[in-house]
Amino acid sequence: MTTYEETTPAPAPAPCRRTVVATIGAVGLAAALTACGSDDKSPAGSAGDAPSKGGDGGVLASTSDIPVGGGKIFKDAQVVVTQPTKGDFKAFSSLCTHKGCPVTSVEGGTVNCPCHGSKFDIADGSVRGGPAPKPLPPARITVAGGSIKLA
Repeated sequence: MTTYEETTPAPAPAPCRRTVVATIGAVGLAAALTACGSDDKSPAGSAGDAPSKGGDGGVLASTSDIPVGGGKIFKDAQVVVTQPTKGDFKAFSSLCTHKGCPVTSVEGGTVNCPCHGSKFDIADGSVRGGPAPKPLPPARITVAGGSIKLA
């Protein structure tokens, strides 16, 4: 008669500290890279890049939509259009040059970033306050027949 003994497989050895630390680091890196990736809803490029969306020449707005001494932000096109004086239209990237946050208001003669308080002049995009290191990059527009288009 043959006797068989049941044997339990030996437990797997515990991972060494180096393996655990490397795995945690790789997971953390993957999470960070995923968070830094861009999609259609996040700003593309770096904080100083000119707008890249909406360049198909489609109409952004009517000239009557842009108040004199103010402006309007076009989130999808990543551009802000201003009218510093009657009939004088300017356009700039809507991404702050400090950390790339989208600007959210145009008032008091400035384009304003809520993230760290940067303010940009509506006439030329120059920095009027805050930590932004550079002016807003200009965006090219055309104004014809009462319509404003990205060039």
